[in-house]
Amino acid sequence: MDRATVEVYERRAVEWAEKRSPLHRDRAASLAAGAVGGLAVADLGCGPGNYLADLGPRAVGVDAAAAMLAIAGPAARRVQADIEALPLRDRCLGGVWASNSYLHVPRTRLPLALARLHWAMAVGAPLTISGVQGDGEGHDWPGDDFPGRFFTRWQPDGLRALLTGAGFDVGDVTVEGERVWAEARRARTLPDTVAAGQRVLVCGLNPSVVAADAGYGFAGPSNRFWRAAVVSGLVTRPRDPLGCAVDDGVGMTDMVKRATPNAAVLTIEEYRAGADRVRRLVEWLHPQLVLFVGLAGWRAAVDRTAVAGLQRCGFGGAPAYVMPSTSGLNAHSTPTSLAAHMADALAALGAA
Repeated sequence: MDRATVEVYERRAVEWAEKRSPLHRDRAASLAAGAVGGLAVADLGCGPGNYLADLGPRAVGVDAAAAMLAIAGPAARRVQADIEALPLRDRCLGGVWASNSYLHVPRTRLPLALARLHWAMAVGAPLTISGVQGDGEGHDWPGDDFPGRFFTRWQPDGLRALLTGAGFDVGDVTVEGERVWAEARRARTLPDTVAAGQRVLVCGLNPSVVAADAGYGFAGPSNRFWRAAVVSGLVTRPRDPLGCAVDDGVGMTDMVKRATPNAAVLTIEEYRAGADRVRRLVEWLHPQLVLFVGLAGWRAAVDRTAVAGLQRCGFGGAPAYVMPSTSGLNAHSTPTSLAAHMADALAALGAA
């Protein structure tokens, strides 16, 4: 979260609490009513705790500013944390209320922040999130009565795309006054782990249900992806998509977000729609190369005659390399040949 913004809230917490009242209590209570039973409901960016009473007896307030948490109430259910680095175990939250909090995160850092949120939520848990409608980002908010804060403005379609990429089933996205609101639920899938300017964006066909439940791609016991990725030098350690994104500059996404037992059940329409989504992601974040794992998606959505290797047409303005599937069902490819494809992709990146 933008540090200058946190400092504003630290200095002026009491004044903020005096000037801001909870205008959306019914919406917060509705979120709590639909929470996954027995799990905590988090208010991310809770400020002085205006909505905690509406979120039920298991509400947890999370805020980056200690001064806000001091106002919010008993310390036992208050957590000081940056929403870009939630210190929460996987699937511990049954619902999340995020009213005008993620708008303080720079746009290109939002996918990783939302990936962390996805991992912290139980499958099916509801999310209500809001931001300020508009375009652009920065500290120049006209008429801000608490100047110095950073804002990222959202358009409804952009917010929907961010949440879809983060592994949420998105329902209503509405504009009310200057706010844009989205209602979503944590899906049984994987979040994109992507950021701006990464070396490689790895794009799988779709998550298996095993991968969706494990929280990382290519998780099946017979899948050779991680072994080949380490041997080739693509990544430094296996089964750690967040580490790959932050330390190795390797992002991960899937052409189709829907998790299935295997990719054979996916349709051409799903591949084509997914390719459009991934293309927009590439055009936005500008990875240096896109590595497609599995020929089926590329052939269905881009070039039905393609063979493995560097593609002539590129993808979204970036070079594209397509390699065979790493699934154990692909008996034609060995771990050695799969690692060789990854090494060739890295060589193409170096020659670009």
